[in-house]
Amino acid sequence: MNPTLKKIWNLISWVLVAAVVVLAILLAGVRVVGLTPYAVLSGSMEPTYPVGSMIYVKAADPAGVEVGDPITFYLGEGLIATHRVVSIDGEGFHTKGDANNTEDGAPVRPENLIGVPRFCIPGLGYFSAWIAEPPGTYIAGCGALALLVLMFVPELLDAADAADKRDAERKKKEEA
Repeated sequence: MNPTLKKIWNLISWVLVAAVVVLAILLAGVRVVGLTPYAVLSGSMEPTYPVGSMIYVKAADPAGVEVGDPITFYLGEGLIATHRVVSIDGEGFHTKGDANNTEDGAPVRPENLIGVPRFCIPGLGYFSAWIAEPPGTYIAGCGALALLVLMFVPELLDAADAADKRDAERKKKEEA
């Protein structure tokens, strides 16, 4: 393989690998540092957390939550929501989405608190939701496998060129 083409090929391959690694860290690796990513699927917290964003939530002690804090909590039946605390009383946290006109119907009990969002990456939630379900899962898996194969193409082509040169030299010796 042409040395310049090989350098370009390797550069592109490594940039793609770096992008995949960064995505893997943003989608799963952040759990190592105690953050849990959640895709924002509704507009109740816009513009703070736009639809399609990925929010990163850190576990929090209910006693440390104050009025004005956004919190992520179990809404019931596996549903998770992030809304802002508007008041706190003996029943729990009374919440409201930033884009909603009214408070939520029931208070959030302290045991339903997941944590407090630390930061948000707009648009990444769309990718996360897509990759979590077929066909996105299959396409992403095939893409990662293809990238792995493409990383080795220059070496394979070099090995094939070397074999062709050896065969040509062997033929020359046999003819002489």
